[in-house]
Amino acid sequence: MSENWKTREQMEEAERAMLAPFAQKSGDSRGRQHSEPSHSYRTEFQRDRARIIHSRAFRRMEYKTQVFLNGTGDHLRTRLTHSIEVASISRTIARALGLNEDLAEAIALAHDLGHAPFGHSGEEMLAECMREHGGFDHNRQSMRVVDLLENPYPNFPGLNLTFEVFEGLQKHAPLYDFPTRRREKYRCPSLEAQVADLADEITYYSHDLDDAVDFEILSAAQLKENEVWRRSYDAVFARYPGSREPELQKLIIRDIIDKEVHDLVATSAKSIAESGVQSADEVRAQPVPLIRYSDELAEANRALRKFLYQNVYYHPRVSEVNRRACEMLRRVFEAYVVDPDRLGDDATRRIEKEGLHRTVCDYLAGMTDRYLMEEYARIVG
Repeated sequence: MSENWKTREQMEEAERAMLAPFAQKSGDSRGRQHSEPSHSYRTEFQRDRARIIHSRAFRRMEYKTQVFLNGTGDHLRTRLTHSIEVASISRTIARALGLNEDLAEAIALAHDLGHAPFGHSGEEMLAECMREHGGFDHNRQSMRVVDLLENPYPNFPGLNLTFEVFEGLQKHAPLYDFPTRRREKYRCPSLEAQVADLADEITYYSHDLDDAVDFEILSAAQLKENEVWRRSYDAVFARYPGSREPELQKLIIRDIIDKEVHDLVATSAKSIAESGVQSADEVRAQPVPLIRYSDELAEANRALRKFLYQNVYYHPRVSEVNRRACEMLRRVFEAYVVDPDRLGDDATRRIEKEGLHRTVCDYLAGMTDRYLMEEYARIVG
């Protein structure tokens, strides 16, 4: 009886035929740190995506704050929904440019696995607690999660992801390290990694705006001060002059995302063509990333980022709640350092190798918002 499914080899051959020459092909992967046999009907990047989705760290993101404290609104984003939205936009951009959608999606799904509870405020508090013990950064923590802290396999620690996915999690690294005999250093990751990075920006630019409007901390007058919002507002109102809230807001957010993605695809396609790259390795040899916005949109996005910090992230209704939450995080951190037996057997076994403060940091970074609040209540009685 003949096989009626696609084999991995057939999928790899389809990638070579359909993807652009500068895309990262799964059949050309540098492999994994720990050798494993190939799968019969899944490519290496498809396997990575499944490992990320099935991880405990991925599930816990459902109860981790994006901007507004988890549980304060049924429709507000969490780290999980944000990551899914980043993956969706990454696939759209990757497909338009002829890149490997599976790789871009896997990087996008894993990029926030290392985020602390309570959003960026929680990250800042953990960084303060770890200031004299190696610091804390959620990008580096995401790599620790997939390389060490997740343990679903008996023969090695971590998820044993491919080099290309792990490379994509090293966001904004000054130099990358190629796994070859000569260990070449290079400045740019794959185009798929670059896509996931900017898809993350597009997602939080637009959706943090969306959540802030839902949370009623931005007025119409404030929004019209920002160029990105104003352009899309004018475009939407020209197409749908009878639009009213809340439909108007959703149309504007959709238009913002569409404009950002269209600009990114058009500008990146031009920069790729001008560079003349013909392979993924030639992409890595470039002095600067090839996935980029136009100069005009890049400037507008910088203004939008500043707008969000001034009017959303540091708004009293956000910052005061986060301040109280982060005080809980600090108290729990200090309690664990004094009494590490509270961590449980699995974590305490890592203290000898990782050190007390790093082990405590790993444990807290993995917590959901609600679990940390419950732990705080237990500790303070």
